[in-house]
Formats: sequence, structure tokens, C-alpha cells
Amino acid sequence: METEPLLSGSVNQVSEHNVSQEITNTQRQSYSVTRDSCCYEADYEDLYVRQAIVFIEDAIQYRSINHRVDSRSLHFYRWYYSRLWQWGLGGVITVILTLAFVERPSSLSSTSDLRFKSPPREPPCGLTESLELACLLTFSLDLAVKSYLIGWEEFRKNKWLIAYSVVIAGSVIDWTLSMSMACDENLRIRRLFRPFFLLQNSSLMKKTLKCLKRTLPEIASVILLLALHLCLFTMIGMLIFARGENSEENGEWETYFKDLPQSLSSLLVLLTTANNPDVMIPAYSVNRGYSVFFILFSGFGTYFLMKLLTAIIYNQFRGYLLMSIQTSILRRRLGIRAAFQVMCWGGQGKPSVPNHVERVRVEVVVQVMRQVQMKSYYRQAVITKAQEHISGYIQGEAFQKLFDELDKDRIKEHPPLPVYRSPALRRIQTVFSHWSVTVAGNAVALANVFCIFTILVMDSDKSIAERDDYYLEAINCFFIVYYLLEMVLKIFAFGWRGYLSYRSNVFDGLLTVLLLVLQISIFATYRLPYPQWNPATQGLLSLWEMARLVNMLIVFRFLRIIPEIKLMALVASTLVDLVKNLRAFAGILLVVYYVFAVLGIWLFQGAITVPSTMRNSSGSNFTAGCGSYEQLGYWPNNFDDFASSLVLLYNIMVVNNWQVFMDAYSRYTSEWSKVYFVSWWLTSSVMWVNLFVALILENFIYKWDRSLACSVADVERTGYQTTVQLMFREHVPEPTEEELLTKLQQHPHLHLSQ
Repeated sequence: METEPLLSGSVNQVSEHNVSQEITNTQRQSYSVTRDSCCYEADYEDLYVRQAIVFIEDAIQYRSINHRVDSRSLHFYRWYYSRLWQWGLGGVITVILTLAFVERPSSLSSTSDLRFKSPPREPPCGLTESLELACLLTFSLDLAVKSYLIGWEEFRKNKWLIAYSVVIAGSVIDWTLSMSMACDENLRIRRLFRPFFLLQNSSLMKKTLKCLKRTLPEIASVILLLALHLCLFTMIGMLIFARGENSEENGEWETYFKDLPQSLSSLLVLLTTANNPDVMIPAYSVNRGYSVFFILFSGFGTYFLMKLLTAIIYNQFRGYLLMSIQTSILRRRLGIRAAFQVMCWGGQGKPSVPNHVERVRVEVVVQVMRQVQMKSYYRQAVITKAQEHISGYIQGEAFQKLFDELDKDRIKEHPPLPVYRSPALRRIQTVFSHWSVTVAGNAVALANVFCIFTILVMDSDKSIAERDDYYLEAINCFFIVYYLLEMVLKIFAFGWRGYLSYRSNVFDGLLTVLLLVLQISIFATYRLPYPQWNPATQGLLSLWEMARLVNMLIVFRFLRIIPEIKLMALVASTLVDLVKNLRAFAGILLVVYYVFAVLGIWLFQGAITVPSTMRNSSGSNFTAGCGSYEQLGYWPNNFDDFASSLVLLYNIMVVNNWQVFMDAYSRYTSEWSKVYFVSWWLTSSVMWVNLFVALILENFIYKWDRSLACSVADVERTGYQTTVQLMFREHVPEPTEEELLTKLQQHPHLHLSQ
């Protein structure tokens, strides 16, 4: 129960008065205390085991242990953090976020081009609202379970859970208003709340957001310096390029420095190099000396202040992230220490003497570890390390070190080669299990790609009807037979389990099977190839489409060389780790995209209209300014639905020609629209993308440093544990024993006796 006392410190003493009081409070559990030993009921020992299991699972996942620890609550707690519920909750969050694609304004149309876009298909009123209500009910259940598990006192301290309840209540109110107006409302406030559900479900996202908030003052100081630099050069530019008497020399003034807003936006875009050298050409054509102004502005602003801003963002954020990671490490150590305490108290009855040292029996540790939800490799590593204690007992410090196995890289051992009795078969096995076979296979794959490349270059000017696919198909048949033979011989040499234990073989074998199936389909549909082979289309795909698909798979199969080159293998594994372990940072960017897309729809939906002469046509007879939104044909980029809004925001984040969109919306709406675009540029391109790039570098450097002493084979065999916590682990100090005991004594549901 959450009111049961657990021992702290090195002396285990329980008075008869405390025992009788505990029995009164918990009718279904009892134990007796003598001078020399403690006798526990079976269910009481089982409770301690379950507490230890949950605390260790909390430590593995860096979760807080400040939750209820009675038997029923532990059952709910493990159910809540089970894979089924967490995946289900993630699915519900995905559903409520994707509703923006089908709600009005719907993205269910084949194109977003305003000239050719037909009215999109709108779902009937009540369909998306029913799905949304189901999602909100799920979130309410999630909130209720979380609140119960941590208790009311902890709930009042948790700002995220309070905000969670407010967001759910606000969404329900807005949903009710929407249904009362028959889904005909112009503004759905709850769409702006939806990204919060993604944020609150990830502890690492919360930490990231907190670190960003703390970094903002340092970022603001550099942005202020950047704004000062921009304003100073804007005033100088307006003085240099003022309107003169000679109209032929007023090109710079007319185009870029006509008034203050135009001057500011021109130089701001130059800061991103998006309009360089266009912005200086009118003045530069008059006098080459004017180029000095633009070079000084972009040289100091772009290559000094902007890079300085990137460095400050990364350095300050990294510092706050280290503080946050330190909290995660403390949670892990605290969870392990709490598990040791409950096992020590519940799994042994040791004399309460002053010099008694806390320890736990090895069989108790093994019993607990076998029930912990974790990767089987690490469970076995911890159990093996525990069984090395021949005394039969493990002390506190040694118990903490057991879980250092979680931070070690997993070395995957390949199964032994199959044993053949025949000497001839053994010789064949020796040949085809040698690394030179893989090198030869890579050379053949390179030759295949080179043949495809040569034929494509030779036939680049020919239409599909003029091409002779005979030679390409014959070449592909030869290589596919070689790939199949290589795969079969490798399976013979390594055995099925040994063959599949190599990730490169799995990739290679899967593509080989797909190529074989496609080739058999071509023969079954279009018969064997012959010169001038160009049969009529039969079935779903034409001969050229099927051959093109085969060629794409062959080119993709050439990626099998990646595991054979150490640097390429590290780069590829870094990319995989980014997808797995830096999802929190990408999640924040997704939240920002979502919020700005919703705001963009509110502000600019339907703002850009197509002239009647251009509707349903390319508009070749329409006259527009050179380099304008209309002249460049940027009609698909708009805020008329959620999908096109995301694409437009991405195009602005890339900053190539982003001034075109800013100019178009300022013309169709007002000059104040530039505030939106500049805010998005600062948030996405300046701050978040630079931070993401810095973290990619941190990830790669971390893995590179750990692989310096490894060979290519070791890199392939090693499953690097590259989490955000491990990336910064060596920079974070270990919590002391006093800190851990103090935290345990402050546990709201786990009362420790002194």
C-alpha cells in the first residue's frame, strides 16, 4: 500500500507500535516483527516484488516514481504504460491531428493550384466531429488515469496536467458550439489546441520545450543586435538610394528602397541571400561602388551575426538540455535505488544491528528482473551480472552498477555456421562464407547499375515507342540470375539463421526476391525478350513500366555497399538513430508547423484570387511583373487548405524565393502580413533548423568517437545505443547517495521510516 513504511538508511528497525498501527490501516496485509527477523505473508512479499518491478521499469524509461504504489494502483500503472495503451494513445493523437486534412477547408482534391482546383470533397457534418469526440473522450480517460495514479497533491503541482484538463475542457466547449451551429462556424479554436496532445504525451518534448523557453532570452539579445544591424543599414540604404532627378538611375529606389517597409523587407530577404544578387543589380549597373554597401551588409549580417545566432542557440540550448538530462539520470538512479529499498525490506529478514549493511538476495533480483518489461538482451545481461555475486547477496552500490548494462552497446553474435559432413560441401561453404564473395557481389551490382546508366543515356532522346528494351531486359535477366545464385549459396554457407542475422543480407535478399517476382511477371505477361521487342500493353502495367520498376529496384539494391564502408555505415546508422531517438525535436517542429498552418488558414484563406482570364488555363495571355507570384506560376502555394499550407510553410523555411510569397500576400492583404512570414522564418529556419542540424552533428560525433576502434564488421555487429540521454551522459554528474535518499523520503506515497 502507499502508506506502508519502507526502510531508509542502514539500520532496519520497526517498533511494535508501528506494526500494530500498520495492521489497523491495512486489514488485508499483516506481518509480525521479532528482535532478530521479520516474517512476511506471501501477498506482502508479492507487493514488494511488484513495487520493485515497477520502479525498475520507471528507471529504464526515465519516468518519475512519484505515483501510487498500492497493489491496485500498480496494476493500473503497468496497464497504462503497456505497449497496447501507449500505441493506442499515439494512434488517437494521430487521428485528431490528421482531422485537419479532411475538415473544412478540406484538402481532399487532386491539386492545390488555384487555376485548376475543383471544389474539394467535404465530409458530412458530424463525421469528423464524431471522431473528434471519441478522441476527446480518450484523452479524458487518459487524464483521469494519470491523475489517479499520481494523486491529488501531485496533480496540483503538475502544470502540464492542469493545462491538459483546460485544453480538453476548451475543446469540448468549442466542439459543442460547432455542433450547435451545424458545423457552419468560421473559426474552430480547438484546432489550435490539438498539437498540445502531442506535446503532453512526450516527456522529452516537454523537456525540449522547457529548454527552448529558457534559451529565448539569449536568443533575443542576438536578434536585437540583428534588428539593429538591419535598421541601421536600412536607413543608410534609403539615404544612398534616394530618388534622384535622373529617372534612369532610380531603378534601385523604385524596386527596393521606395519606402521604409519595402526597404526593410528587401534587406531582410538579402540577409537570407534569397534575393542576391537581384537586389543590388539596379545600383551596381549604375556604379560598381554601390556593391560595397550590399557586401558589407550581407557579409556582417549573414556570415557573422546569423552564424553567431546559430552558435548561441546551440550552446545555450545544450546547456539547458544537459540540466534536463541530469533530471532524467536522477530519475533512473532514483528508480533503481527505490527498487533496491523495497527488495531489501521485503525480501529478507536481517538482524537490526547498528553495523548492518543493506543487501538483497540474488534470487530476489533474478525473480524481479524476469518480470520487468524490457529488451530481453539487457534483461539477460543484468541477470548474468547479478548471478556473478557468489555470496548470494548484492549491496546497494553493486545493485546500481547492475543497470550500467543498459548503457552498453549491444554486440550481436551471429549463429555458428552449419556443419556439413561432405568435404566438398565444406569447401563450398568455406568459399561462399568468405568476405570476398560480398566484395565480388558489390562489383557485380556496380556493373549492373553502370549498364542501366549507359542504356538510359543512349536512349534519353527516344520516346518509349522508339526504345528497344531487348538489351536492357537481357542484361537484367543475367544479373538477376546471379543475385539469386548468390543469395542461395550464402544461405547454404551461413544457414537460414546465420543469413538473416546480417542486416545487409536481409535487405539484399528481400530485393532479390522482389526482382525475381517482377521478372517472372514480365515473362508471364510479355514472353521471352527478342530484338525489337515492344509488345502492346497487357495487364496493369506496360512493359516499359515494369522494366522501369525493375531498374529502380536494382539501383536501390546497390545500397548494399553501405555496410561495407565504415563511414557510410556510420552515416546511415546516424540517420536511423535520428528517426528513433530525436523524434522529440522533430515533434516540436511538427507542432510549430501545425500551429502556423492553422493560423495561416485563419489569416489568408481565399486571400489570393485567380484572374478570370487565367482560370482553367495556363494564362499565357496574362501580364504580370517579372519574378512575381503570378508570373512564376506559384498558384499551388496558398493557405486555402491545410495540406497546401504545410507545403507553403516548408517552401518558406527553405528560404528560396520566400520573398515572392511575402510580397504576394502583402499585396493581396496588407503590409502587416509580413509579420507572419518573418515570424515563421525566425522560428523555423533560424532557430529550429539550426538547432536540429547542431543535434545531428552531436549525434554523429558521438557515434564516430565510439567507433574509432571498431572495424567495419564491428560496426555492422554493434547496435549502438544512441539516445539523447547517452549522447550527453558523460557530461552529467552522478547523483549522490544522500540526494537519492532525500528524494525517496520526499516520495508522496512511499513513506520511509528512519
